[in-house]
Amino acid sequence: MQVSSPKISQTTELAHFDLNNESAYTAWRQRKYRAYPQSTEDLLVSVSHFPNLTEGEYTAIHALLAKANLCVYQAKDPARVDKSTIKQFAAQFGYKNLDTNICADKDSISLLQTKDAGRHASYIPYSNRKISWHTDGYYNKPENTIRGMLLHCVNNAPVGGGNQYLDPEILYIHLRDINPEFIRALMDEKALTIPANKEAGVERAAQTGPVFSLDNRSGCLHLRYTARTRSIEWDDNPLLKQALAEITRYLASDSAFIFTHKLTAGQGVLCNNVLHNRMAFEEQEAPESKRLIYRARYYERAANT
Repeated sequence: MQVSSPKISQTTELAHFDLNNESAYTAWRQRKYRAYPQSTEDLLVSVSHFPNLTEGEYTAIHALLAKANLCVYQAKDPARVDKSTIKQFAAQFGYKNLDTNICADKDSISLLQTKDAGRHASYIPYSNRKISWHTDGYYNKPENTIRGMLLHCVNNAPVGGGNQYLDPEILYIHLRDINPEFIRALMDEKALTIPANKEAGVERAAQTGPVFSLDNRSGCLHLRYTARTRSIEWDDNPLLKQALAEITRYLASDSAFIFTHKLTAGQGVLCNNVLHNRMAFEEQEAPESKRLIYRARYYERAANT
């Protein structure tokens, strides 16, 4: 199993995640908050050389991934950016192995656009409805853990369709500051179960695991979460229920750490699978009003973040 919640040695670089090591946690918390982005503008990097980034472009994006697990990029020439280009772009940060789902193209990249018929039509990402807070792949097997993600906007709807984003490490700090026992409950291996399901002829086994965990591959904090209320089973633990209620409250708040942004053509999000949602949107028949987003999910997070 690649994602777990191991006992943490106080002598390791992960000592700040040890609930008994308050000094290491306090020092890490201070480093995390220091010079943290204050707005979406602070997350935005202009990119002109997608397949071969300049040193300045790479440094700016990597710094944001290391600090906030998230960056927003803007292509100087949107017309020259296609699926092949964004794969080359992401690979420069260590995002290389793509996850394939039943609605993705052969290149494992999904085209998120409204569909009225066919396999895609039954899934919310292919509708104009809102999508609740989640991290991608919360229903995946541990060996297919989604650690990184890219969303690239080809065209957005004229009304709605914006997103909100939250760094999982910020949520961890918020919850631990309120009650460290919330973290213990959220790291329990029985915390969250996605029941078995059969989708489009594909049998998916039940997946049970923690919400917060320490990723054995990267050594970093990992979050597995969904705000959806259907086809979800939470462990019957009073402390877990309190923690989940606080998560719900915080995600609905006006916290300065929750970034709201509507992508425009040529913009995209590159991230270490941060919490995100999507607002409902409205389209018209004209092609220029049709929303199209490329989505790529990766088994890696950005290198050295």
